[in-house]
Amino acid sequence: MPDMMNPDDAIRKVAMMIRGIKVAMLTTVSPDGALHSRPMATQEVDFDGVVWFFSRFSSGKVDEIQADAEVNLAYASPEDHRYISLSGRASIVRDPEKMQELWSPASRMWFAQGLDDPDLVLIRVDVRTAQYWDMLVGGMVVLPDFEASRVEMAAEA
Repeated sequence: MPDMMNPDDAIRKVAMMIRGIKVAMLTTVSPDGALHSRPMATQEVDFDGVVWFFSRFSSGKVDEIQADAEVNLAYASPEDHRYISLSGRASIVRDPEKMQELWSPASRMWFAQGLDDPDLVLIRVDVRTAQYWDMLVGGMVVLPDFEASRVEMAAEA
């Protein structure tokens, strides 16, 4: 039963549900308080509670994240009935090693200068809550708090 799922199982569930969905709708809060969504290419790494995107530092979404870090990611795969909503805190990361790790030839489509682009940054989203549509229950299932599980893991270390 979903409400009995532990945080590690919840992370695995989200990883399974978003696997193969290449684009997420990233929603930020505009300066006037309106919600602003745009498609973003999710970087293909195993989901561990963090989602990564490449961006330009000069973009409006970076300004919005710096003003209000609360974001939402929406994933959808209608052909196999996967609908997932992830909420969390975004941060802007300039880490050449992480960029190298996440870079793929497909990224060049949006960033022609590649990793040498001085405007290139990463957006890191630390997921705090996750929900997914479950056809069997006919509604959204809320998974355990991801942030609490990260605090527990840090305390155990």
